[in-house]
Amino acid sequence: MPKARRGKKVEARRKREFTFRGKTLEELKALSLEEFAKIAPARARRSIRRGFNSETTVFFERMRTTPADRTIRTHCRDALVLPAHVGRKVAVHNGKEFKEIEVRPEMIGHYYGEFALTRRFEKHSGPGVGATRSSKFMPLK
Repeated sequence: MPKARRGKKVEARRKREFTFRGKTLEELKALSLEEFAKIAPARARRSIRRGFNSETTVFFERMRTTPADRTIRTHCRDALVLPAHVGRKVAVHNGKEFKEIEVRPEMIGHYYGEFALTRRFEKHSGPGVGATRSSKFMPLK
C-alpha cells in the first residue's frame, strides 16, 4: 500500500532576478559609463577606455533621444550593449539585411555584431552536371 502524501504545498518556481557581476539591472542603469567600465569584461573595458569612434557616438546619442518603442537601424556592429539599452529594439546590419534584435539583460557587455550573424551555413546537394566520373557514384544521403 502506498504511503499517504503529506500536505506539502509545492511552491511555484520563481524566476531568478538578473544580476551582472553582483549588481541588479536597476543598479547597472544608475552607474556612469566609467563606473560600468570597472565591472565590464576586459574587451568592453578597453573599448570604453580608448573612447568610441564618431559612428558609435552618434548611435549612442540616437539610442538616448529616440522613443523606446521605435526600432533603431544601424551599421555599427562594434557598439557595446550598455545597461541603458535593455528593452530597446535595434536592427543591426549583417552585410545583406537588417536583423532586428530586442536587447535583453544577458547581452550587456557584448557587441551588437555578435547578435546579427554575417555568415550562413550552405548545404550542398550531390554532384552536379559536369562532375568527374568518379564523383557520380558518391552515395546520396
